[in-house]
Amino acid sequence: MKPGTFVEKIFNAPEGSIIFRKPDIVLTHDNSASIHKTFLKMKGEKIFDPNQLLIVLDHNAPPTSAQLATQYQLIRDIVRNEGIDKFYDIGKGICHQIMSYHAQPGMIIVGSDSHTCTAGAFNAMAAGVDRTESAGIWKRGETWFRVPASLKITLRGELQRGVYAKDISLHIIGMIGSAGANYMSIEYHGDGVKTLGISERMTLANLASEMGAKNAVFPYDDVLKSFYNGVSFKGVWADEGATYFREIVIDLDKIVPLVAAPHNVDNIKTVCEVEGLELNQGMIGTCTNGRIEDLREATDVLRGKKIADAFQLLVIPASQKIYLQAMDEGLVKDLIEAGANFLSPSCGPCLGTGQGIPADGYRVISTANRNFRGRMGNKEAEIYLASPATVAWSALKGVITDPRGKGFNDKFEQTRESSSVTPVEENDNRRINGVWNYAGTDNLNTDQMFAGNLTYSILSSDGEAIIPHLFSGFDQSFSKNVESDDIILAGDNFGCGSSREHPAVGLAYIGVKAVIVKSVNRIFFRSAINQGLPLIVHSEAVDAYTAGDNVTINFQKGTIQVGDKTFSFEPLPEKLNSIIEKKGLVNWMLAEE
Repeated sequence: MKPGTFVEKIFNAPEGSIIFRKPDIVLTHDNSASIHKTFLKMKGEKIFDPNQLLIVLDHNAPPTSAQLATQYQLIRDIVRNEGIDKFYDIGKGICHQIMSYHAQPGMIIVGSDSHTCTAGAFNAMAAGVDRTESAGIWKRGETWFRVPASLKITLRGELQRGVYAKDISLHIIGMIGSAGANYMSIEYHGDGVKTLGISERMTLANLASEMGAKNAVFPYDDVLKSFYNGVSFKGVWADEGATYFREIVIDLDKIVPLVAAPHNVDNIKTVCEVEGLELNQGMIGTCTNGRIEDLREATDVLRGKKIADAFQLLVIPASQKIYLQAMDEGLVKDLIEAGANFLSPSCGPCLGTGQGIPADGYRVISTANRNFRGRMGNKEAEIYLASPATVAWSALKGVITDPRGKGFNDKFEQTRESSSVTPVEENDNRRINGVWNYAGTDNLNTDQMFAGNLTYSILSSDGEAIIPHLFSGFDQSFSKNVESDDIILAGDNFGCGSSREHPAVGLAYIGVKAVIVKSVNRIFFRSAINQGLPLIVHSEAVDAYTAGDNVTINFQKGTIQVGDKTFSFEPLPEKLNSIIEKKGLVNWMLAEE
């Protein structure tokens, strides 16, 4: 039998296969209220397997409005009525940290959050899905997977002083770009892996989402075995001689402290290159860097000192357990005395739904995972991403500061342009003959399609309420002028960012005929199918378009006409095409009854 990659072995199917599997864990969070509404639309009555579900209230915890508080209570009612044991209420922690209490080697895990891939640190196959798909699993217990190609990353040596796992991730993102591993499974190999603890592995696995990957995974080795305190599992790992789409070797001792500069995670620079830039706010926490090791790193810098005048430092432990441990170790006292403000374990500041929203013109340095324009709730602020140590040193000085000290002049040799999305000018009409021309726009992200701070105030099941906000962070004329049967043309990595399904729901609700792109983020692709929104990947057709060309699509023949040129495209596999034909997963499931 041909040697297999991790995903080929865990799915027992070759790359490219479409297979159906029952996940071991299905993670949802604040969006469980919206998922339940979709579940009811599917005529769901009782959840197929309550033991599959892990529900965590974390994204807006504590709730920031009466509407959200009411949704939280609805979720508690669902948990009680359905007999769901794995439930974590407000303040217990961020869902991906909570997952570390449940994930086990060899598991298949899905979650209605793009950073579900964090659980790959535990030798699990963990990937994000959207809300509609989660509702379908609530009803039927299974979902579909396309077995992805794999990227092998070999780590050699060990990190220097002042360099951390966040820097490794930013280094890789800078090398390959925010779409460099699109729809791939990332495997971490090499002797450098054993130098990384579970916290560091979680950081690396978490940021796979910012490379476009489906998942990232680490081996079931001695480090992971010790995490389980002697409890044995049967791990899964790639065979010698497995075939990879790409292989990368990284020498850890050559990595230096890095930042992701505004407004994209692949805009990578060394700390030296931006050192001295004035800052207003810092944040240490989130699912990327809110663990006890991260708080220790920050405290080692700030203990007995004071943060800079007029600087605001927010600290958000990733879970209640971590918060209590930090209290026991005296870290909380040290950080508060240094001038930090602690917030309840939650996601809020990261996506701008809770406390900690920056002011206009603020420059923020954060340990979070995304720095899209408006990501923290204010598009007039700038966000730099960095390690906890870099954030702590920068808080101390009030300017971006190298954690290694003075005397360094490293420069990141970026071999590719960083992604950048410039909003459309107000008087720039991009709709001609029913075609929206975004052909020159790569990396159009879900925050620009639908603002993150609206994610829980407007349910994804409410298509009509979504429409006024569609594409508002990119083209403010879109929602006012889009019509049924319009066609959208766009560039590479369309729909990158979060697993937020609102954009796909809104476009399908309007009746957009199709979205034609050069390439697409994998979760958005799934969302499009689940909403019955035709999405065609065809770079030649996009490149052939000239403003004013007529564009027509024949789905039966599989052709796209752009001006006087005709292009062919492959239809979806039968089951997925059937979902499109039935106008979405909800209708498809009802027809299957």
